[in-house]
Amino acid sequence: MIGKLKQNLLVACLVISSVTVFYLGRHAMECHHRIEERSQPGGILTPFIYNKDMPLIFIGGVPRSGTTLMRAMLDAHPEVRCGEETRVIPRILAMKQMWSRSGREKMRLDEAGVTDEVLDAAMQAFLLEIIVKHGEPANFLCNKDPFALKSLAYLAKIFPHAKFVLMIRDGRASVHSMISRKVTIAGFDLGSYRDCLTKWNRAIETMYTQCLEAADKCLPVHYEQLVLHPEKWMRTLLKFLDVPWNDAVLHHEELIGKAGGVSLSKVERSTDQVIKPVNMEALSKWVGKIPADVVRDMAVIAPMLSRLGYDPHANPPNYGRPDPKVLDNTRRVSEEEFSSESNFKEEETSHNDFTGC
Repeated sequence: MIGKLKQNLLVACLVISSVTVFYLGRHAMECHHRIEERSQPGGILTPFIYNKDMPLIFIGGVPRSGTTLMRAMLDAHPEVRCGEETRVIPRILAMKQMWSRSGREKMRLDEAGVTDEVLDAAMQAFLLEIIVKHGEPANFLCNKDPFALKSLAYLAKIFPHAKFVLMIRDGRASVHSMISRKVTIAGFDLGSYRDCLTKWNRAIETMYTQCLEAADKCLPVHYEQLVLHPEKWMRTLLKFLDVPWNDAVLHHEELIGKAGGVSLSKVERSTDQVIKPVNMEALSKWVGKIPADVVRDMAVIAPMLSRLGYDPHANPPNYGRPDPKVLDNTRRVSEEEFSSESNFKEEETSHNDFTGC
């Protein structure tokens, strides 16, 4: 009896959630061609029109893989706006994924008239409103919520002109960073390198597979190569995104907190790092920190390391030689303290967590 009651309550919650998304989407759809006023130099207001066919940009990857650095560099471009993580987008995508995976739930939703077409239209409109309204208008709008790219294929379906940037980093570095900085990720046991590397492997495999399948819509970018050769990779990226080149993307730290520049939040764990110029400080911090038994089994625990071009047995690894400018930046970082805390956004949340489902 109790089991039946729990089942009925679960179904009721799912249906209510579905209807909520549906009506929010319907409301958003009514105005998804809405004209917003946008300020131009000289105080002139011009119309800003947005819809599902906009050239949206999605940045994702496993947390602690350079997604914040990437979005900060793009945010420095005068025609691009990414902004802080919305936190809402990966959660609503995970909910949609849960509905789709359950055959019984899908049947019930279809019977209620909440078909895939209805849900897709509602999701499309709802996500678009979040992306557009949580920051200033720009010619190219960008979203950075790391795990959103676990739904890359679905996002490519509902936003046909979107492009995706998958940030890839040596899993040993990503995991050491999340453990040492205590970044809470649902499903990851921060007390176990073995568990976190296993979960890293699963997550990056899901995103990387979808990125390859998306072909010309998704560009994988290795964090290490972005750091070592920022101009080469930013030129490659902007060409891929059809965004004109601008030198500002190589100097994001100079635009933090400035109008039309880079907006940062105190609650995002990478904020204290991206206030600095691109440097090599974080590349090999993980070396010597991972337990010996995990190092020994690395190739088995995280086979995606080899697939992504990393040597699972190299301690330390050789990521390549940096550009002279990066060497200079690294020297400056070691000698100076970069801080722009007065330009960070204040928020209530005490820590940043990710949905790892």
